[in-house]
Amino acid sequence: MRSTLRAGPPGWVGHVTAGLTGVLVAVGMLAAGTPAAADPGSRTLVDVIVRTAGAPDAAAAQAVVRHTGGTVLRPLAVISGFTARVPQDTLNTIRDVSGVIEVTSDGSVRMQADSWVNDGAKSLVATIKKAAGANTAALTGEGIGVALIDSGVAPVPGLDQPGKVINGPDLSFESQAPNLRQIDTYGHGTHMAGIIAGSDPATPAGVPRFDGVAPGAHLISLKVAAADGASDVSQVIAAIDWVVTHRDDKDMNIRVLNLSFGTDSVQDEKLDPLSYAVEAAWRQGIVVVVAVGNDGAAATRVTMPAANPYVIAVGSADPMGTDSRLDDTVATFSSRGSSTRHADVLAAGRSVVSLRAPGSYIDTAYPGARVADDTGVVRFFRGSGTSQSTAVVSGSVALLLQQRPWLSPDQVKRLLMQSADPLVGADPVAEGAGQIDIAQATVSIPIMPVQLWPAATGLGTLEGARGSAHVADSQTGAVLTGEKDIFGAAWVPKTWTAAAKSGTAWTGGTWNGNVWTGAGFTGTSWASQTWSSVNWSARTWSGQTWTARTWSSAVWSGSAWTANTWSARTWSARTWSGTLWPGPSLM
Repeated sequence: MRSTLRAGPPGWVGHVTAGLTGVLVAVGMLAAGTPAAADPGSRTLVDVIVRTAGAPDAAAAQAVVRHTGGTVLRPLAVISGFTARVPQDTLNTIRDVSGVIEVTSDGSVRMQADSWVNDGAKSLVATIKKAAGANTAALTGEGIGVALIDSGVAPVPGLDQPGKVINGPDLSFESQAPNLRQIDTYGHGTHMAGIIAGSDPATPAGVPRFDGVAPGAHLISLKVAAADGASDVSQVIAAIDWVVTHRDDKDMNIRVLNLSFGTDSVQDEKLDPLSYAVEAAWRQGIVVVVAVGNDGAAATRVTMPAANPYVIAVGSADPMGTDSRLDDTVATFSSRGSSTRHADVLAAGRSVVSLRAPGSYIDTAYPGARVADDTGVVRFFRGSGTSQSTAVVSGSVALLLQQRPWLSPDQVKRLLMQSADPLVGADPVAEGAGQIDIAQATVSIPIMPVQLWPAATGLGTLEGARGSAHVADSQTGAVLTGEKDIFGAAWVPKTWTAAAKSGTAWTGGTWNGNVWTGAGFTGTSWASQTWSSVNWSARTWSGQTWTARTWSSAVWSGSAWTANTWSARTWSARTWSGTLWPGPSLM
């Protein structure tokens, strides 16, 4: 499956492919139809991700790539694949190699431009917590469930202890590949999970322990994106609905929803379905924390669903490499917004060091962002973006809710805003109320505010909610557009909004009329609880069946998950909100 994204820098085609079951190859073109070399007779080169059934198959495919004039760039062991730059006219030859499951566009790799730089900064979570007054032993987020809709969570030290992660349904295109199900093949989700609630009690003696902002909280992981980040907005909405339906299930206590995701929808937030989904969660007592996006000071609109006025919209602060807040500024990548809708609060988001998912796409593509611990073990990864800031705020909300579990979402938002620290000389629109100050928030007297914004109706279009980010069938090239979900089921706003509002959009494993996943927990994976999966036998919007060869994923693109520079301005860099994975390591 492939996602077509908004256009990247001039001369680039914004395509990223994603899929699910087997192997994935991504194809990110140099200027479409433009020769790769100055000679007009030269062959057009494209960047691809090739996924294979196993290591021997990958070796055979690499040999074919070289033989046909291509270049193997880097291995992607987590998917038994690799990235390569190949002549466009050899794609079918590579696809026909035995053991190759799929070849798809690698838009994010080609669109990184100058975004991945070593800026010499490194923000440790412990330092961020100290600056925000959140480093108190009395508050750890114990008992609070934080739902993380992202690329999954890897079972790395700091996240692998019993009860730390509950795997909700895998709604990504990789859910059909048993070896990829619930695995973070991209690396973004693991990075966010570490910031929010990482906790590593097995840290060797004498080595600083890694803890997230709320090390006592537990995470409910809902994987919606594959190794290339491709995810349709219907998958994200389905995940939000699942969180609302199961928020009070045994051992869940979901009080916070972290969404480091945003589309460039220009639909009115009162009509947009994604906006309606997060507002429905808010009204059901879940504090929804959303990234504003990474389009910088020139952006007059935050991404959707941060545009919804009820949720907590988070922008990024730049600590400027110091522990003091006196020199902090609004990060250059943080979307400014407008006087009517902008970030509510800021949190540190530049060069944040968190847990690494070895072998994931970003880990392989950006080795310079790896960071070693004090023993020399490379356990961490460094990245910047409003997604990291969002994770900081989500962990902070868990601390407040442990202290005062009776707080409503409106009260939590008010506490954070009224106790925030304004920046010196900052743009008052871009900074919102300022940087969160948890120490002050914990001693502030909660008032009983009620937000009175006009209620969303959700009666807009699903296509409008997608903005410029679309997924496409990697075999037929058919793009998912219009009023239908990934199974081709019709989108009926009046029916869905009623179910979403009441928290009944899911019935067992069924959503919007199709079976998307299993109907309960199995407890068979590394996590103490894991939601069961099912085979997708229904036909897709393009008439193809869900098969291992049709759907595979291997490349996260950074544009949709509010990650300012996952890939310059592609789907990756804009939708998933973690913006920069610097080049050379700081260690």
